[in-house]
Amino acid sequence: QVQLMESGGGLVQPGGSLRLSCRAPRMILSVFSNTEMAWYRQAPGNQREFVAHITSDRSTKYGDSVKGRFTVSRDNGKRMVYLQMDSLRPEDTAVYYCNSKNEYNEFWGQGTQVTVSS
Repeated sequence: QVQLMESGGGLVQPGGSLRLSCRAPRMILSVFSNTEMAWYRQAPGNQREFVAHITSDRSTKYGDSVKGRFTVSRDNGKRMVYLQMDSLRPEDTAVYYCNSKNEYNEFWGQGTQVTVSS
């Protein structure tokens, strides 16, 4: 059964913005609050690349290629994680995956396509 569900992908012009969402509908609220969440991406022919990470206490970390342009956040009450992507570039084109990790298990979402093109 699907544990993580991404949404918000689409086609956007260079310089534009998108906001991705990741929902964990089956995760117990208290567990989600203590779960580390992350975003990765994979472009055709490339390995999966780290994008952003947010801990249970909302500490964040970003990949070098997105620093200053992307912002990760979370809403524990809604079991949601977000990735705000600004100043998008064609090289940001990829399938974006949500990841969760805690003491019990690790899950991946099915991905959402982001295409940056004029």
